[in-house]
Amino acid sequence: MTGQQLKNSILQMAVQGKLVPQNPDDEPASVLIERICKEKEKLIQEGKIKKEKNQSVIFRNSDTLPYNFCEKIGNEIRDISDEIPFDIPDSWEWCRFGTATVNRDSERIPLSVAEREKLDKIYDYYGASGVIDKVDRFLFNKPLLLIGEDGANLLLRSKPIAFIAKGEYWVNNHAHVLDTIGGLCMEYICAYINSINLSPYVTGTAQPKMNQEKMNSILVPIPPTKEQHRIVAKIEELTPYIEKYEQAEKQLTKLNETFPEMLKKSILQQAVQGKLVPQNPDDEPANILLERIRAEKQALIKAGKIKKDKHESVIITRDKIPYEITGGKERCIADEVPFEIPDNWCWCRWGDLSESIQYGYNAPAKENGRIKMVRISDIQGNKVLWDSVPYCDIDEDIIENYLLKPNDILFARTGGTVGKSYLVKDVPEKAIYAGYLIRTRYSDSLCPEYLKYFMQSELYWIQLRNGTIATAQPNCNGKTLANMLVPLPPLSEQKRIVAKIEEVIQHCNKL
Repeated sequence: MTGQQLKNSILQMAVQGKLVPQNPDDEPASVLIERICKEKEKLIQEGKIKKEKNQSVIFRNSDTLPYNFCEKIGNEIRDISDEIPFDIPDSWEWCRFGTATVNRDSERIPLSVAEREKLDKIYDYYGASGVIDKVDRFLFNKPLLLIGEDGANLLLRSKPIAFIAKGEYWVNNHAHVLDTIGGLCMEYICAYINSINLSPYVTGTAQPKMNQEKMNSILVPIPPTKEQHRIVAKIEELTPYIEKYEQAEKQLTKLNETFPEMLKKSILQQAVQGKLVPQNPDDEPANILLERIRAEKQALIKAGKIKKDKHESVIITRDKIPYEITGGKERCIADEVPFEIPDNWCWCRWGDLSESIQYGYNAPAKENGRIKMVRISDIQGNKVLWDSVPYCDIDEDIIENYLLKPNDILFARTGGTVGKSYLVKDVPEKAIYAGYLIRTRYSDSLCPEYLKYFMQSELYWIQLRNGTIATAQPNCNGKTLANMLVPLPPLSEQKRIVAKIEEVIQHCNKL
């Protein structure tokens, strides 16, 4: 684990409610959010701030599963379950950044370089990256949270994007200015913003910018006020140790031999491009294989065993240019296809190959129970540690929906292992899989080991990163998985590729 990963892991634990213990005597976050909303309403009535255009209220839908969350904006209520990346303690709440904070951007005033040169430099002058100069006047004289509004650091994150300004200072229009009220801990919000990927909220790449509307839409997990302060104190306590660890880790990394791992990646890249083994003209082409898989799916749909995919697509090649047909509409996807593949291969979406892509079952882990439940933590070294897999309680009538079967592929959808996959080969006893996992099941006409190796390739990881939801804990949903482009070889070649990979990787492991 790198120093940054350790820091991210600690921040991840912090915003999940796992870094410090909860105190049942703490005032719940729901009361804090109500107080913030009331104080903001008072400021609006006093004319100190403007009323938000799209006021948001997020609440749990208690009539359904724990992952069902709803958001009310005006009179409209919508399901935002797919946006919620992880569970939080019962005393915590989710809300939008704009709901939790008070925006003071209207009070910023930029000063040109020429204007600053005429002044006697006394007070700090802030921009997107922190203090950039000194001026002899000030606009603010209380601690406020500043978040860079534009600049490459929004994407590169080479330094903290959020920081707290103190004392008397001036802020230009390149940093958002935020205040907290009602007891919300500014340091907690600052730590949270610095822990998440902001790219989904950024417009432009040559000149990245995060406007107020985008910033206000960020989902924030809110703990009780007292717990916020305990979290901040624990992070501050651990920071010196993290820094020492990072220094030692960097020195060790320089000593590590990187060649074997790079070689493995290169082998997988060659494999999915059709360059690892020769093509055989006698192999049944992949497009015929794919037609057979579609026919199998249609039969399962007709039998009522699976549901029809609303976004089912067909990818064709015309004059070596790929096109995708979805719902009768055709579009060129040449900019999505990263490389050429052999003529007897074809491009398809993971969802086209899958009979089902299903989220796991959510239940407390128990020492004894009706059936075993495999969690992300039970999968180590590409193996399920069956002896440590806990049990759970589950209704008899839904067990079949979650049962693991040989050749299922499990996909970690959240946390530090997001995107990691596991090919189920042996199921020694009846078992289901937990909510942070996604199970994908596919046709027997495919080679499962080839699909598993695809999920280790750079092409897979690039697509996964592009589809990952930005939160303190990375999250990827079933839609991202279903939409992944897969280079599909003929079945016989799939098996030859797997055999060659396993042969060569044995040599790599010896290195």
